[in-house]
Amino acid sequence: MRISQSVEWAVHCCVTLGWLGASLPISTARLAKHFDLPPAYLNKALQALVRSGVLVSQAGPHGGFRLARPPSAISLWDVVSAIDGIDHSFRCTEIRQNGGAKPDECTQPCGIAQAMYDAEDAWRGSLKSKTIADMMAAAPAAAAERTIRSFDVSISHS
Repeated sequence: MRISQSVEWAVHCCVTLGWLGASLPISTARLAKHFDLPPAYLNKALQALVRSGVLVSQAGPHGGFRLARPPSAISLWDVVSAIDGIDHSFRCTEIRQNGGAKPDECTQPCGIAQAMYDAEDAWRGSLKSKTIADMMAAAPAAAAERTIRSFDVSISHS
């Protein structure tokens, strides 16, 4: 299973926005500078999160991004699916039919396909059970404090 680099960026940005609170939007430029990321590529990831309802954006000179929901209501799967899509990683092409399997033997996924689907379901389930709030809580307290100082914002957790 391959997860795009943008997923890492997106999760870190969501954690950062969670620490910074809901009152002030943070621009792509500030997030990109904080993480030393290319702004144009980061913006594409952030816009995907807006389209999926993870973030909200505000235009204008003081615009930027905020979490659309509380960190406890945003799962890692919400972020991964927004960035990488929801298509299954494994694609069965039914090559067993090329090997002589009869069509009536192929009405159900073979054991190989089923094992792959089961593994992906477990992976998705794990991501659905973890939230941005969990990631915030798992980080060292110093990381949150350093982030808040770095962005120099007045925090209001509403």
